[in-house]
Amino acid sequence: MPPILERTLRVLGVYKAYEEYLWRQIRNSQMPGHIGVILDGNRRWARENLLPVWIGHKKGAEKVQTLLDWCLDLNVRTITIYVFSMENFQRPPEEITTIMKLAEEKIRTLLADVKIHQKRVRVKAIGRIHLLPQVLQDLIAETEKSTENYAEHFLNIAIAYGGRAEIVDATRWITKAVTEGRLRPEDIDEKLIEDHLYTSHLPKSDPDLIIRTSGEERLSGFLLWQSAYSELYFLDVYWPDLRKIDLWRAVRIYQKRKRRFGH
Repeated sequence: MPPILERTLRVLGVYKAYEEYLWRQIRNSQMPGHIGVILDGNRRWARENLLPVWIGHKKGAEKVQTLLDWCLDLNVRTITIYVFSMENFQRPPEEITTIMKLAEEKIRTLLADVKIHQKRVRVKAIGRIHLLPQVLQDLIAETEKSTENYAEHFLNIAIAYGGRAEIVDATRWITKAVTEGRLRPEDIDEKLIEDHLYTSHLPKSDPDLIIRTSGEERLSGFLLWQSAYSELYFLDVYWPDLRKIDLWRAVRIYQKRKRRFGH
């Protein structure tokens, strides 16, 4: 939607009325307990607005806090955001540096965020964290330590993350345990694997709903094991342009779907 049209609709009160309409539809139905979001479209948003790519990433980073606020207002217990994949390491070095600095800035903001502590949100980064710059690793460790005893809400930041890499890392641990005699092959089952995934700290590791922005319709390695029965919702909106009504529409779609889990 062209920005001038969007601003006009806001001035006329159309968005507010539609928000109220959506809220009446979703407020009394079951909310997803775990929402995963693939934050896609920062670079295309920047290019279409004739802006440098780094501004797209900056706008995208700013939207993360907004999403967190919206989800907490809905009382969604767990949020997992896909920030930076293993494949993203193949991008130009200057772009990676920009993303890492933005991640550092936003995680530092989370650490000082009063709402994180009021709402008792446990913050955890999931992925191959050892591949990140040391200053970012240290900040992540500090934030995780500061919130490790919280259990009302969970915010997972998938960074240096890949679904295949996650399964490989779990397999390496299990293989080592078998080799050392601490585990028998017949002890290996789905629960054991789940207990060694990056999401093992969560009360519910499987997302109920996965949202991807930008119009792309694929998971791109996001929570491959955990998403087996997740409801998927693809939005034709770039991540920096995500609106509350987009999130609420996704929730409404989720509420209308009949989840069978293979039955």
